[in-house]
Amino acid sequence: MMCARRPLDFMQPVKIARRRSRSQDPRRDAFAWTSAPSLENSLKPSSPRLSRRTFSIAAASAVLSACASTGVKPENVTPNTATVPPAPPEIRPQRPLRVGLALGGGAARGFAHIGVIKALEARNIQVDLICGTSAGSVVGALYASGLNGFALNKLALTMDEASISDWAMPFRTRGLLQGVALQNYLNKTLDNRPIEKMAKPLGVVATDLKTGQPILFQRGNTGIAVRASSSVPSVFEPVKIGGHEYVDGGLVSPVPASFARKMGADFVIAVDISARPETSVTESSFDVLMQTFTIMGQTIKAYELDKYADVVIRPNLNAMSGTDFGQRNAAILAGEEAAARAAPELLRKLTAARTAAV
Repeated sequence: MMCARRPLDFMQPVKIARRRSRSQDPRRDAFAWTSAPSLENSLKPSSPRLSRRTFSIAAASAVLSACASTGVKPENVTPNTATVPPAPPEIRPQRPLRVGLALGGGAARGFAHIGVIKALEARNIQVDLICGTSAGSVVGALYASGLNGFALNKLALTMDEASISDWAMPFRTRGLLQGVALQNYLNKTLDNRPIEKMAKPLGVVATDLKTGQPILFQRGNTGIAVRASSSVPSVFEPVKIGGHEYVDGGLVSPVPASFARKMGADFVIAVDISARPETSVTESSFDVLMQTFTIMGQTIKAYELDKYADVVIRPNLNAMSGTDFGQRNAAILAGEEAAARAAPELLRKLTAARTAAV
């Protein structure tokens, strides 16, 4: 009888241990009820030290699990105070420096512009846009079409003066020349290409006869715009465009450096082909008229070049008349020489401007 009751006595301490576990720690009690059967099957009663060690490890795991689930922060843990580094600033690609060429007026002296263009090309100075007044608009339109300096030189030497001259009927018009011949010559040479279709951006400056305000043509018929820009009052008839009459752009902008800026030039090379009043040749009524324009435009030109031009090239054309087309080759050579003299300053300033733009 006594032997039959031993197994019950052996199991009794296990039940007591479970009740004590519930009374001491609810979390341990929960762990004991779920884990006790596996512990009883895997551990022998004769190993109390191993049982207590395993139980302690399991209890510690339960406590840590409870801390993680309830959001309790373990002690002696330094929070992560590292801040996320700010995003690097956006680097936008720099727009290449745009070089503008402003070509001034001066009738037959305008052939000097071709020499300047040749000298710039010889030094690999790339021009991105062109703006011209009067004779400068003629050369500027041809250059903007894609012709290089040597092609312009050849065209100038083979051009017939009669091909751009069309005398008006005397006493019935407001000018000695109509200007239509110049218009047709340019459009034919340019294959009737409008201003906006040029290889390089082109601007043509003329003067509104009624308001006296300058106008910058950047679209439309190239021949008509150049004709308007070259219509010296009393020599050429005013040109009617869109209900307005226009005359020579040199009256308000002898060298259109400011308009080159408006077209987007960051660096302006200006070419002034006007002769100094005290040394200019006045052999004809046309020369006297051009001299008058030069005197009137001195203040305007000085202000515009000083404020808007980075480099000014001045060919020595004092001995050349504005009507002397026979000296076109000498004018081209004078342009080359003037550009060569200005080249060191031009290259130095251009390099500095490009460096500053990066």
